[in-house]
Amino acid sequence: MPDPFEGFDYDAALAACAAGDQSALRRLYDQEGARLLGVAKRIVRDTALAEDIVHDAFIKIWTGAGSFDPLRGAARGWLYTVTRHLALNAVRDNAREIGVDDATFVALDANASMTQWEEMADSFAWQGCAGQIALCMEQLEPVRRNCLLHAYVDGLSHREIAERVAAPAGTVKSWIKRSLASLKSCLS
Repeated sequence: MPDPFEGFDYDAALAACAAGDQSALRRLYDQEGARLLGVAKRIVRDTALAEDIVHDAFIKIWTGAGSFDPLRGAARGWLYTVTRHLALNAVRDNAREIGVDDATFVALDANASMTQWEEMADSFAWQGCAGQIALCMEQLEPVRRNCLLHAYVDGLSHREIAERVAAPAGTVKSWIKRSLASLKSCLS
């Protein structure tokens, strides 16, 4: 089976875009457009929005082609980076927040994290050791347990967790590290 990337010179196509060659942009689109759409769709989970993102990505590629530096990475990788960043920004921009008082937020947040953890436990068939994990998780202070759940179940960054629990990011990082060590010790 022939390699679809063999023989296509991404560096030259980007250099041609930087020089104003519209046909080079078309060649890039023909070569990578469908795969970039797939990347955007996986991130935003919406076909129409993903198509808009790919459109915007090619505009950015066209206008930013002159800033591409082949010494910093591969041209093809740069195309994917541009698309991925736009998709992630779209997800962040489209996130909706509903204001609630602090006590309600903490209660909802803790319930959602525990529910997700329990669902994750079921999906990975942890029936044999779920009791032990639950016991070990219960031994952690609630705020530290929530930090772990936010990091590993919700996929939040340390900064995002710090905002949710109203603690410095460095403290959250330490709590997570110590909590993981406690869990490891408890499960051993």
